[in-house]
Amino acid sequence: MQIDILTPESKLFSGEASSIIFPGISGNFELLDNHAPMIAALKKGQIELLIEGSKKYIQIENGFIECIQNKVSVLIAGGNMS
Repeated sequence: MQIDILTPESKLFSGEASSIIFPGISGNFELLDNHAPMIAALKKGQIELLIEGSKKYIQIENGFIECIQNKVSVLIAGGNMS
């Protein structure tokens, strides 16, 4: 699925991922290909991306995600990618 991760200052990541785990305000949740449409709030924690078998991590303070038609838009504060 296509994912774009944006901060107020820049685009932190744009590309394809096969799995994304988010720190939701009610607990962690995972998005996979062809996930149902959704909007969710994020809390302080770590986003985990699975990209071509390799894991990437982004530390965040908070944010929101929108998933629609296999495209995920993520708006976050305080993103650091590792």
